Amino acid sequence: MPSPSPSWLPDSLGLVPHPSARAKCVARTQFNPGSRILSTPAYAAILLDTEKGRRCDSCFRLTSDEVSLKRCSGCGSYWYCDTKCQSIHWKAHHKRICKIYNSFLLSLEYQALPMHQKLDAILLSHALATLSLLPSPYIFQEDVSSVLLMSLLPYSDESIHLPPICPITPPPPDELVRKLYSRFGNNNFAIHSHLTTIAHGIFPQASRLFNHSCTPNSAAKYIFLPNKSIRMDVIALRDINQGEEICLTYLDPALLETREQLLEISHGFKCQCTSSLFLRRIGRLPILPSTASEISHISEGLRRFVGVESLLSHLPVKQIETIPPSLYCVLRESYMTGLSEIFSQGSHQGQYDIAIDSGMTLLSLYILVYPVNYPQIGMHLLEMAKTVWNAVITSTDHSIERPLKQRAWSFLMLAEQIMTVFGPEGDDGGPLQEIAILRELLDSDLI
Repeated sequence: MPSPSPSWLPDSLGLVPHPSARAKCVARTQFNPGSRILSTPAYAAILLDTEKGRRCDSCFRLTSDEVSLKRCSGCGSYWYCDTKCQSIHWKAHHKRICKIYNSFLLSLEYQALPMHQKLDAILLSHALATLSLLPSPYIFQEDVSSVLLMSLLPYSDESIHLPPICPITPPPPDELVRKLYSRFGNNNFAIHSHLTTIAHGIFPQASRLFNHSCTPNSAAKYIFLPNKSIRMDVIALRDINQGEEICLTYLDPALLETREQLLEISHGFKCQCTSSLFLRRIGRLPILPSTASEISHISEGLRRFVGVESLLSHLPVKQIETIPPSLYCVLRESYMTGLSEIFSQGSHQGQYDIAIDSGMTLLSLYILVYPVNYPQIGMHLLEMAKTVWNAVITSTDHSIERPLKQRAWSFLMLAEQIMTVFGPEGDDGGPLQEIAILRELLDSDLI
């Protein structure tokens, strides 16, 4: 008989053996695109320094003109929407660090840390403060979230260097601090709003369940609600059949040259997805051409191969492993970075022909690199729609207005399809609201 599922596992998911990983999470039911696979709270989460004072430190929502944030009177280093959010944060962990937090930030040990380790030090302090507030401090066997956190696989490096932590009473055992921190580097998530990173957090249930793939069938988004803790929702990007493994990506799939090394350094494994196996088989990618005309020729070849020129009601589907050797050089990360810069600069400076041309090439690359319905594709399609619309309203050539409007409409509908699958996330507004506004403009203009 199969062993019973752990109590923390949703009925729609199962954990089964995996040939190389600890286990794999499989669907026990059919998930359609946009279905919520899992919703799980953060065990601990911290805002980036750039977001401090702009967002509530408890619910992470942005401040508004109507509501100003209130500063913690004890330490002055945390901001809250209201007393409810402050109370939630206080009970979760802040009561343990409030009075000594500023002296910790000013300590020489903390100030000497690079920025990423400063974030780790604060996040670690939050997690330990939470453990200290258990009915029996640091005895976490009866707390499901804490048990899951400590059950995560540790980083393999035995010589891991611990950052300083904010002094907590009662103090945590040294061995517990080491065990907890050894699980940080390969189990933390970047929390984003509209795909822009604003915080980091620990989500033990998601870390325990989902293996990595560079071509994932699901994606994580983050929910900010008033007077609520941050939640991660894992969303199906495409149809996921019963028995199929559900995977997230641990880093941006577009890091084609560096992702294998990053995965080995941070997580200690080599991805075995078809994309990774293909790139491993190629080895070192060819260098990009040196002249503008050669680059233009390569870009035209990429667009033709992917088939974006006849873009109307649906996106073409192309697997990266089908790309011909003559186009291998476009897989260099510098090529995507350069295209992004040209597209952004052209859009902002009103050079719309250049922006549309580079944007179409970038779209072709996104289709190759990212899985179906990946939100970055939808966001780029929205930017393409806005760029084409700006070209319409600034054009003096009335003969091209109608074709441009039709093109903007096509980009917008494709963006809406993808972003509807991903759904709203993070702050209010965002891409779905922008799509609705531009749709109304185009709708009235095309009638």
